[in-house]
Amino acid sequence: MDLGPQQIGKLLIVLGAAIILIGALFLLLGQLGFFKLPGDLSFGSKNWRVFLPITSCVIISILLTLIFWLISYLRR
Repeated sequence: MDLGPQQIGKLLIVLGAAIILIGALFLLLGQLGFFKLPGDLSFGSKNWRVFLPITSCVIISILLTLIFWLISYLRR
């Protein structure tokens, strides 16, 4: 596969669009309260904050696993 300037440009455009869509999805999920689930840890003080979205990451992992499993199952 020859990666010339045309193919690299198209790849960068597709990757940029994917990053924008993922960012918009995270904004939407944040507005719906997805990252404030029980098990999502947040601690800190006045000048710093640490947020560990453990439960949200587990749910996202399960959903992505199911989606990729379904895609691989349908491609057979």
